[in-house]
Amino acid sequence: MKNRSLVSIDDYSKEEINRILDLAEYFEENPNQKILEGKVIASLFFEPSTRTRLSFESAVNKLGGRIIGFTDSSTSSVTKGESLNDTIRTVSKYSDLIVMRHPLEGSARFASEVSDVPVINAGDGANQHPTQTLLDLYSIKKTQGTLENLNVFLVGDLKYGRTVHSLLIALSNFNPVFNFISHEKLRIPDEYKLILDELGVKYYEHSEFTDIISKADIIYMTRVQKERFSDPVEYEKTKNVYVLKNSMLENTKENLKILHPLPRVNEIDEDVDDNSKAYYFTQALNGVFTRQAIISSILGLK
Repeated sequence: MKNRSLVSIDDYSKEEINRILDLAEYFEENPNQKILEGKVIASLFFEPSTRTRLSFESAVNKLGGRIIGFTDSSTSSVTKGESLNDTIRTVSKYSDLIVMRHPLEGSARFASEVSDVPVINAGDGANQHPTQTLLDLYSIKKTQGTLENLNVFLVGDLKYGRTVHSLLIALSNFNPVFNFISHEKLRIPDEYKLILDELGVKYYEHSEFTDIISKADIIYMTRVQKERFSDPVEYEKTKNVYVLKNSMLENTKENLKILHPLPRVNEIDEDVDDNSKAYYFTQALNGVFTRQAIISSILGLK
């Protein structure tokens, strides 16, 4: 994995995914080290972010590295008309690795092709979010003891949810059964269903959020993303269709865990937070250890 960019989750094989998860466990037990001393990580966030950006910064700081970059493209030369090509070529001269979030699908792949240093995709439009996927996998493995043969329910915005798209591809290595629950306007894109069909992965589509969740090992909730809608009326129609309430968890499996990539808007009631099956805040913490594993692996330090 040394010096290889991470643009899409399918850049990693099943064996490489498992290696990252093992490394994440190691960093959870040993989070503060100085293996990045002398290294500079560029953090380029052309889109707003809280958890992804801060967990990357936390990961770098705990490993003794330095962070440069911007959290708002309005403070960069992009406002002067600088191209993504020129930004990446320049920043790669200053850094050992680039972490980038950008609103355009395919931007991370392009950046990886023009950069002199590895690029980590921290989200490119509605396309992919591979580091979120790896922390999701780590969270699932920690709570279930395995990634194999799980019944995974994905709820909400399955059309624009890049975290969902990456997670589908990664979990397909482990013989899952997927249940998709979404409004008809937010269904999983056909291209991902074709991939699942080719891999022989079972999946079912539902429009109702009912007691079918009693069969779930994992419920992966997502928000309806206002920023992906060009029509505000369509957003208002769909934003409150699927809301998880504490009362809905009464007859669910003991091992069930509820995940969410966050931020939450109103798709999980706050009364769920105190339920032992709620795992989304610990899931966010797992992002630090997983990103420590990814960075150290790409730089050939672990």
